Amino acid sequence: MLSAFSNLKNPAVVRQDALASLVVFLVALPLCVGVAVASGVPAELGLITGIVGGLVVGFMPGSALQVSGPAAGLTVLVFEAVREFGLGMLGAIVLATGALQIILGLLRFGRWFRAISVSVVQGMLAGIGLVLIFGQLYTMAGVKQPRSGLDKIAGIPGLIGDIATSRTALTAFAVGLGTIVVLVGWKKLPAKAQLVPAPLVAVALATAVTAIGDLDVANVKVQGLVDAIQPPALNDLTSLGTVAALGTVLAFTLIASAESLFSAAAVDRMHDGPRTHYDKELVAQGVGNTVCGVLGALPMTAVIVRSSANVQAGAKTVLSRILHGLWLLLFTVLLPAAIGIIPLAALAGVLVHAGCKLIPVKEIGPLWREHRGEVVILAVTAIAIVTTSMFEGVVLGLVLAVAKSAWETSHVHLDTRELTGGRTVVTLSGNATFLRLPRILETLEALPKDRPIELDLTAVRHLDHACRAALENWAARHNITGTEPVRMTGPAEAGDEAAASVRVAG
Repeated sequence: MLSAFSNLKNPAVVRQDALASLVVFLVALPLCVGVAVASGVPAELGLITGIVGGLVVGFMPGSALQVSGPAAGLTVLVFEAVREFGLGMLGAIVLATGALQIILGLLRFGRWFRAISVSVVQGMLAGIGLVLIFGQLYTMAGVKQPRSGLDKIAGIPGLIGDIATSRTALTAFAVGLGTIVVLVGWKKLPAKAQLVPAPLVAVALATAVTAIGDLDVANVKVQGLVDAIQPPALNDLTSLGTVAALGTVLAFTLIASAESLFSAAAVDRMHDGPRTHYDKELVAQGVGNTVCGVLGALPMTAVIVRSSANVQAGAKTVLSRILHGLWLLLFTVLLPAAIGIIPLAALAGVLVHAGCKLIPVKEIGPLWREHRGEVVILAVTAIAIVTTSMFEGVVLGLVLAVAKSAWETSHVHLDTRELTGGRTVVTLSGNATFLRLPRILETLEALPKDRPIELDLTAVRHLDHACRAALENWAARHNITGTEPVRMTGPAEAGDEAAASVRVAG
């Protein structure tokens, strides 16, 4: 981190980072407001999280070019938490999340978050994206969205009916749809035009059209930065001891940490500068969430959209992300009324577009051709999140990933061949564990009992105790028939490098 600040002695670096910070600020502004509104909290709370991400986390070691703030990936979870526990409890949950992240980082757990199955993370993001899309479609039309993910999907026909029969709903939906069209089409414009961030342009155009046309659409409600800050009360902190609250804290911690560290890995591939120190980055995220919790703001993660914009804008040091937090603070303090003229439908359109990008459509095809089991984990995780909850969906995905890994690790191959003289040789190779024991025993028990059998274990990489005991018991039972005793060839015990022959008497 000191080396990063030492680069600020170069005026060219300072100038480049200042310009990059403006780009990141313009990208972060509509997203901070949009994520807050979609989460069911005042818009200022999203801006506070963005400010903390710049002015607090920006100074901390970890990843030099990664930008932190409120993320669309946590929108659904925050919305559910606010609905279940109330807005006052949000600060306590975020505070506990930050404290847990700091502890995990100090215990050097940061690197272990990288071991989470990519399919689980992609499934998590896809599930979040689907819930976000279906939920924000209602907001685009100015209609109250249903509570559960299934109800949101089931209510789409009714939503279409509302849009078709209500002029107000149709107008709002048109504003949101126009915002999405601008976001999609902006990438097709010349590179110079794309220097201006698409979310800013889309929201600005929607705001201008709404104001000029005097359209009857709902706008963002503004209450002021100071009034929006709601530190957690003592009873909120004591309520963290409930099972439901602890489950929410764990879900926040898992998702925020995984998303931040996966984002760091992606950002590292975008530049040639210093690599991320994952444990320090986890501590930095924890400090940021602790501050956000004290202020009663939204939880933060490192955000790939803002981080990639930072790198692409030519940022060289931490100055760009620090300054972006300063610009957010100045905007919120000096121009609060500007937030109040933004149409909710436009922000909903931005989040529908963001939700679509969370679904890894392009990766599913190649993944299906190479690792179909991973696609199953991805799909099950996403569907579980939509049909149950974020926490349950992620836990189910992790359980499936562990089960799949254990199954593949225990892969064993059996080959049976008959030699001249009537002797049968059964060769086992791979990892012989209790998970594949039923298949092994079925094959062995189907062998004829009136022929000499040799069980060759020399190609077995691992033979656990349960499997070894079962094979010895099978050999003893087979020998009761009075035929030549089964001959087992292989390591006499785990760890032997040389093969030994073991004869099991009948």
